[in-house]
Amino acid sequence: KIPVLLIQGAEGIAVGMATKILPHNFNEVLEAVISALHGESLQLFPDFIGGGFIDVSDYQDGLGKVLVRAKFDTSDSKKIIIKEIPFGTTTESLITSIENAARKGKIKIGSINDFTTDKIEIEIKLPRNVHTSDIVDALYAFTDCENSISINLLVIKDNMPTIMTVSEVINYHAKHLLAVLKAELKVTENELKDKIHARTLERIFIEERIYKDIEDKSTGESVRKAVIDGFIPYKKEIKREVTEEDVERLLKIPIRRISLYDINKARKEIQELNARLKDVRYKLKNLTEYAVSFLEDVLSENRSRFERKTKIISFKKIDVREAAKRDADIYYDSDTGYLGTDVKTGNSQFKVSAYDRILIIRKNGIYSITAVPHRLFVDKGMLYCGLADKDTLDKVVFSVLFQNKTTKYVFVKRFRIEKFILDKSYDIVPEDGKLLKLSIKEDIDVVIIYVPKPRIKKLEENLPIGNFLIKNVRAGGNRLSTKEIKTVKFMKSRS
Repeated sequence: KIPVLLIQGAEGIAVGMATKILPHNFNEVLEAVISALHGESLQLFPDFIGGGFIDVSDYQDGLGKVLVRAKFDTSDSKKIIIKEIPFGTTTESLITSIENAARKGKIKIGSINDFTTDKIEIEIKLPRNVHTSDIVDALYAFTDCENSISINLLVIKDNMPTIMTVSEVINYHAKHLLAVLKAELKVTENELKDKIHARTLERIFIEERIYKDIEDKSTGESVRKAVIDGFIPYKKEIKREVTEEDVERLLKIPIRRISLYDINKARKEIQELNARLKDVRYKLKNLTEYAVSFLEDVLSENRSRFERKTKIISFKKIDVREAAKRDADIYYDSDTGYLGTDVKTGNSQFKVSAYDRILIIRKNGIYSITAVPHRLFVDKGMLYCGLADKDTLDKVVFSVLFQNKTTKYVFVKRFRIEKFILDKSYDIVPEDGKLLKLSIKEDIDVVIIYVPKPRIKKLEENLPIGNFLIKNVRAGGNRLSTKEIKTVKFMKSRS
């Protein structure tokens, strides 16, 4: 009668299929079934006994995923208390994940202790110069304090595996509940009709002294016939045919019971049975109303026991790259051509974390995006090195000058680097091009100096870089001039 599947959740795996159904709140599930019985729309979200927080923005009615988080008490700036844990974890597994993150240097903690009794209490003490505001995001990013759970609501329906939504399960169960209640009422109706028939026969048998008619009968057959014939005058009171089974039951009534038979009490019992039968038939005619009443009764008895424990909020999954502190210097030694965090000579380029990606453009115009290297040979004369996260790359516009090796024409190209495969090498100029200059500055001009020739009156020309459109990195570029160019370079704009 109650959709236990959604209340308790389920998880399993078989050949070629798997199911992952999250538990839901008892009260909310029953209220959803009531809404389905009324034909109303419904929304239902998971609820976990361990509490914590849940983001259901991508739940997709049971076909998407959720983000779950632990609940922290950060009232003390030097201590974090975990009060509630996310679904799918235990206090032991959560502590282990925190210790592993600390061991790998992803978070800094002083100590961790488990004071859990009937309520969860995991205490994390922080070391000197580390405060709660410094570590909360890292706990979500690097430990099991935050998890993403994908749901696959696969059930066996009509003996076949079927993917269903939560709403479909609720609506299916609402129909199932009506069928179960109807079957129960039908059983009760038949039982009451049997009891009324038996009580009515017993009352007439004793009240009208039909048992007296069998005193002079000598055979079993004549006795049964006398009893059946004795009920003929009372056919209007008897709703169905008197059977031999009925006769056998009546003949087994002890004489003492007949002598002590209370007619008024018997009539009252029959009236009560008829009243119950009337109530059952009313419920059969108003089955939906009865189903709602049944669920409301269950709710009234249990509502206080099943209050929601998991708080629904909206939060963004913490990206490990955002949570990781950039506290390592990456150096480039132009004399040796090495780049990395283990390179200690040369110049520091910028600070990185272990989760960053960096863009490297070599002097030959080949670029690649790679994880932060410990020590990587990128050749002498590296043209560019910078962070390769999306926000940073979106802001950087590259301007290059290159010459076609065959025609000797010079081209200018502006582009952003937007799509890439990690550790794959790309060219920023065409295959038959030779890279001349590269810049990421915006306030520059392209300065062209032509080879002196007759009829060429203007030997130098300045073109603002903004005159050229920003295109894809694979674009061929714009030819600067048909005249023979002596030199070309980028210079700070004079305007």
